[in-house]
Amino acid sequence: MSNKAGVPMQSKAPPGARKKTSMYARQMVVMMCLIVLCLSMLGVGFMALTYRYHQEESRETLERNVEIISRYANSAISEGTTLYGTQFRSYISSVAMLSNSMILLCDTRGQILFAAGPNLPGEALVGRSVPSWAVNELLTDMTYSGTTTFNNLLPAESFVTGVPILARTMDSVTGEYSGESKVIGILFLAADASSLLNFMQDIFQLFLITAGAVILLSLVACSIAVQRIVDPLKGMSRAAHKFAHGEVETRFTEYANRTDEIGELAVAFNAMADSLAQTERKRSEFVANVSHELKTPMTTIAGFAEGILDGTIPPEKERESLQVISSETRRLSRLVRRMLELSRLQSSERVAAQEQFDAAEVLLQVLISLEGKITEKDLDVQVDLPDGPVMVWGDPDAVTQVCYNLLDNAAKFSVPKGKLALGITSRGGKAYVSVGNEGETIPPDQLAQIFDRFHKTDSSRSAHKEGVGLGLYIVKTLLNTYNEDITVTSENGFTQFTFTLSEV
Repeated sequence: MSNKAGVPMQSKAPPGARKKTSMYARQMVVMMCLIVLCLSMLGVGFMALTYRYHQEESRETLERNVEIISRYANSAISEGTTLYGTQFRSYISSVAMLSNSMILLCDTRGQILFAAGPNLPGEALVGRSVPSWAVNELLTDMTYSGTTTFNNLLPAESFVTGVPILARTMDSVTGEYSGESKVIGILFLAADASSLLNFMQDIFQLFLITAGAVILLSLVACSIAVQRIVDPLKGMSRAAHKFAHGEVETRFTEYANRTDEIGELAVAFNAMADSLAQTERKRSEFVANVSHELKTPMTTIAGFAEGILDGTIPPEKERESLQVISSETRRLSRLVRRMLELSRLQSSERVAAQEQFDAAEVLLQVLISLEGKITEKDLDVQVDLPDGPVMVWGDPDAVTQVCYNLLDNAAKFSVPKGKLALGITSRGGKAYVSVGNEGETIPPDQLAQIFDRFHKTDSSRSAHKEGVGLGLYIVKTLLNTYNEDITVTSENGFTQFTFTLSEV
C-alpha cells in the first residue's frame, strides 16, 4: 500500500490487537524453569554440604593424628628422646605413610628439621622455613588450622593442622620435673585437598547426569499434564465460538464426566449454554407475544377507523365503533405502560429501598381502592388479619403494587357473589400474605407457567381482554428484588396466592 506520493505505507495492527501467546508454551516454560531452579538449588545445597562434611572430616582426622603424634613426641622427649633421634623420625615416617598425609617437623622458629609423606621431597625441604604467619598463629593460639601450600612448600593445596611439641622443665635445685612446659618444636600435618576436589567433580558429573534425566522425564510428564489442561480449554473455546455464532445447541460433553475442575467447568459451561438457550427462546417468545398483543388492538383500531372513513360502517353505528376504538386504545396504552414498567424493574434504575411498614395497613388500603370492582360483582370479602400491626421490611410502594395486582386479578376472575379471602400469618420470622378467590380451577400444568410474561389461560383471553399477561410476572419480579417468594395453589374452584415478607 502506498500514498499519493508513491511512498510505501506500513500496515498497522488494529487497535487493541495483541500477539497471541500459547498457554501450553507458557505453562511449559514456567514449570520447566521451576524444575531447573529447584534442581539447581538442591544441587548447590547438596554439594556445599558434601564439601563441608568432607572438609571437616579431613580436618578432624588431621587434628586427631597430629594430637596422637604430639602426645607421642611429648612422652618420648620426657623419656630422653630428642627431635633428631632416628626412632622418633621413623615413627613420624610410619604415621605419614599409614595416614597418607604429609608431616613437617620444625623447630620453634619454623625451620623444617624433618619432612615425610607421599610426593613430598623430604630432604629438599630440610632447612627451609614454614611461613612466619603460620608459626606466629600456632605459638599464639597453641594450634593452627587452614588450607594452604605454605608458600609452595607443599606440592598442592592442602588441609594443614599444626600443634606445638612441649617438654616439661626440670628444677635445677631438686632435679625433678616441674608442672610447667615449654615449646621445643612444631609439628604440622597436611592432607592433599585435591582428592576432595576430584571427589566433588565426580559428584558434580553424577548430578548433571541425574538432573538431565530428571528434566527429560519432567518435560514429558509436564507436557502430558499441561496438554490435559489445554485440550479441554481449546475444545471449550471452539464450543463458545460456535455458540456465539448462533449454534445455541452446542454443548461441551467430551470432558463433562471428569471429576476435577475441568469437569466442573464443562458442567458449568453446559448449564450456561442451557440458560442462554432458554433465554433466547424466551426472548423469541416475548417478541412473538408482544407482536401478537400489539397486533390485535392495532388491527381492531385500523379496521373500525377505515370502516368509518370509507362509509362501510353506517353513521348510526359510528359511536359504537368509536367506543371500540377507544377501548382498544386504552388497552394498547396499558400494554405499553406495563412493558415500560417491566423494563424499569429489570434495569438498574430501580433501587431496592428497605424500610419498616405495616403490611396489614397496605393490604387494607388496596382493598378499599378496589371497592368498586368488588361491589360490582357482589363479592363476599373475608379478612383474616392479626389484631395488631404486622411490621415488615421492604418497599411500601412495591408491596402496594404486588397487593394491587393480586387483588385486582382476584376480583377480575372471581365468579359473581363468590368469596374473596385475604389473610396474614406470621411464622419463622416471615409474614405470609395470602389473596384467594372463588373461580375457575387453574389446571396444574398452567400453574407452573402462571408467572411467565404474557401468559394467560385460554378462558381469560376471551373473557378479559383488558389483561395483558404481565401482572403476575411483575409481582414475581418485585418480590425477587427483596429475595421474597410467592406460591400459588388452585383446587376445587379456589385459587390462592401467598407471598412472604421479612418481619421486623
